[in-house]
Amino acid sequence: MSLEYVEKTEAETDLSDDQKDPQAEVGFGTPRYTCVLIGCLFLVFLAQMYAGFDRSNYSVAFDKNAFRYGDEYWRILTGMTAHGFLLHFLLNSYAFFSFGRLFEFLSSGSHLAIVFLLGGITGNILSLIFLPDVPSVGASGGIIALVGYLAVYAFRRRQFVSPQFRKSLMMNIGFILVFGLVLYNVVDNYGHIGGLLAGAVYAFFQIPSDVYKDPRETGPVAQGAGMASLGVFIAASLLSVYLIFTATN
Repeated sequence: MSLEYVEKTEAETDLSDDQKDPQAEVGFGTPRYTCVLIGCLFLVFLAQMYAGFDRSNYSVAFDKNAFRYGDEYWRILTGMTAHGFLLHFLLNSYAFFSFGRLFEFLSSGSHLAIVFLLGGITGNILSLIFLPDVPSVGASGGIIALVGYLAVYAFRRRQFVSPQFRKSLMMNIGFILVFGLVLYNVVDNYGHIGGLLAGAVYAFFQIPSDVYKDPRETGPVAQGAGMASLGVFIAASLLSVYLIFTATN
């Protein structure tokens, strides 16, 4: 599947309805799960703006020592909902919408919610192992999990995906890795790698090997797991807001 057909050319616009290529009518649509998840991030971000980033991050960040020794296990989730500063939030939200919209077009919102949550948790676990004393915040692990999923999709469905699309994904992955290496002091590379691997592994098992089976089809189990994953992140976001305001007062 080549994504170039999404945009109509000027010549196609002048054709009659009978002459138009039906593929030209296909668009991304509204990525509902993506928008709900970004809305959660925005809600927490507003609370952080009100309380101040230093104080709010102290309350909800994935503090590894508090997680291990303080029994604050919820931090592995609340750390995904918060961001370190304005640019961090804006970049993550933009990337989330860009990849999430594409993900929901090629797969489904249910799988997106599952991959996002798994990627964030896996990334935090890897960060816990290799950076045990460094607190983490941000949804990057979950967002990069979407990239890992799309990369596997592009190669499993290479008959229907343009080479330019595969190249673009590989360039995005390369940029993420290089960016992390250059800014290793402020970027949680293990969180990124964990998310990327989680998304790729999930795609390997979820995308059918039969190229004629549509990966967008979801059964009741996948739909239930997707709703549960969405619910978990919504609950984590509301908990983050509560903890931020509790710490402020």
